Amino acid sequence: MSAAHSVLHAVFGYAQFRGPQQAIVSHVIGGGDALVLMPTGGGKSLCYQVPAIVRQQAGHGVAVVVSPLIALMHDQVGALHEAGVSAAYLNSTLSYEETQEVEWRLQGGDITLLYAAPERLNTPRFLGLLDDLHAQGKLSLFAIDEAHCVSQWGHDFRPEYRALTLLHERYAGVPRIALTATADALTRADIVERLQLEEARHFISSFDRPNIRYKIAEKKDVSNQLLRFIEREHEGEAGVVYCQSRKRVEELAQTLSQAGIAALPYHAGLPAEMRQQHQDRFLREDGIVMVATIAFGMGINKPDVRFVAHVDMPKNIEGYYQETGRAGRDGLPADAWMAYGLSDVVNQRRMIDESPAEEEFKQVMRGKLDALLSLAEATDCRRVRLLSYFGEQYGQPPDEDGRPLQSAARSTCGNCDNCLAPPALWDGTDAARKLLSTIYRVHEMSQLTFGAGHIMDVLRGKDTDKVRQYGHEKLSTFGIGKEYSEPQLRAVMRQLLATGALGLHKITSENSGYSFDTLSLAEGSRAVLRGEVEVQLREAVAASRSKSSKRAAKPNVAAASLGPDAQVRFINLKAWRAEVAREHNLPAYVIFHDATLAAIAERNPATLADLQGINGMGAKKLEAYGAEVLRVVGG
Repeated sequence: MSAAHSVLHAVFGYAQFRGPQQAIVSHVIGGGDALVLMPTGGGKSLCYQVPAIVRQQAGHGVAVVVSPLIALMHDQVGALHEAGVSAAYLNSTLSYEETQEVEWRLQGGDITLLYAAPERLNTPRFLGLLDDLHAQGKLSLFAIDEAHCVSQWGHDFRPEYRALTLLHERYAGVPRIALTATADALTRADIVERLQLEEARHFISSFDRPNIRYKIAEKKDVSNQLLRFIEREHEGEAGVVYCQSRKRVEELAQTLSQAGIAALPYHAGLPAEMRQQHQDRFLREDGIVMVATIAFGMGINKPDVRFVAHVDMPKNIEGYYQETGRAGRDGLPADAWMAYGLSDVVNQRRMIDESPAEEEFKQVMRGKLDALLSLAEATDCRRVRLLSYFGEQYGQPPDEDGRPLQSAARSTCGNCDNCLAPPALWDGTDAARKLLSTIYRVHEMSQLTFGAGHIMDVLRGKDTDKVRQYGHEKLSTFGIGKEYSEPQLRAVMRQLLATGALGLHKITSENSGYSFDTLSLAEGSRAVLRGEVEVQLREAVAASRSKSSKRAAKPNVAAASLGPDAQVRFINLKAWRAEVAREHNLPAYVIFHDATLAAIAERNPATLADLQGINGMGAKKLEAYGAEVLRVVGG
């Protein structure tokens, strides 16, 4: 491990490993296979980069990194070059001549880490290169990033990952490390089986991201809700806003832009050139808000994303966790904000039901959606529930092998909306029983199922054409819920869907072919109807406030604790870093993170020796930029 610590300090500029990194690095350097679950921002890359460098120095050759995204490859290779590490990638952006050059360098032993997409790894040409290297004993390790992509239960399944089983079969003895930030027990088991990692050691870090504040709101006027959130909490800061549809992406990006927020759209329907341009601006400029579908985000390494917002409910907790985890990668305070409503649940259920998948798969996906809905409807600590989904008790993080440490579990985190401002609750048990009774009576009379709108009309005693058409005004439950508002009843429906008391079914009209969703009683309804289960709901929050309540502009989060003179040095360092980044055609954070600039500004170095020991200031960067940093600080 002395060699590993030397690489960590000299190449990457860090004094020590974090959490389970040291145990993982030691295990892989020794030739062991590993499955690593570590949250976004936890330092997964170092877990294979350090072993790759150490094993290459020991004569084991090149490490091959399987990565799903071109953007991630470019960033990682650019960052390694800045740190003085020989790295390259093979992907579709290279010309034939450039590809040949990389292959020659690979055969000549001139590359320490090679990044490739799973599609390329499975080609005969690439396998031929690997076969030659393996025969010479020059394959040091395989790193499989975003390993959840191999699992059908994962939130981002990619069939081409399934072929990676050949690594074990074809290159026996070459250590493999599979890494992901998001995997429940079912997905983990699938990763192990698909990649033949039965003998691998498992390293499971805590899933907790204590710097992220979780906030979930009932959807009312979501565009204005989002606008108020950004203006009050994150004006001028970088963020990502996720939407379900391309249309919503473009509309919302326009709304934010018209409000003076630097917002850009991103979805698969935009021209490739425009998508790349928008992604480059997001990575290279300060304060850009990217409004996107989930086509954007995996592998985005931007450390200073201060918020991730969802204006539509994701498919499952894994997707939600993965996407919110893109905020605050630098460890500084960040927000995860989501607005959701009954229509989100209906739309997600419809997508599951209409998919061509097997019924077993659909059942698993419904269960995952229900778990996310339960998180959204929760009136207790969000973080406790989120970690519980991944098998972790809050306050009892696992050791490096995934076993809970013997510490007291906690029931509150103090950094989610429910903990910071416990919601006022109202007892929705009576409303729930009346709602379920109405659904039962309506079905009993008509032998048909109906949608949420019609059920609420009957319950609230509304005289509509549809009510009269089916004679539902004669039901004993007609009008017995007059005291409840439509938003209250929709909240009750969401809760009943989340707890399994209500089911959703898609009905297609034989005449028009129009499809709509209807409600029916499910197994959990009996306990509610008998009064055995209480339904506690949060009070609806009043909708709008004026823009005048938005807070005053704040300094950069990384530099917030700096004094006035250090703030000036930090600003000057950021301006210099931006120039260097433009010259190198790299995102600014690849040169130095904000936290490194803040540490330099606070130390106010006068000599190169003063720069040593600052996190992120490795030997190559000290040599390349040290004199310029001193000039900027001294000026």
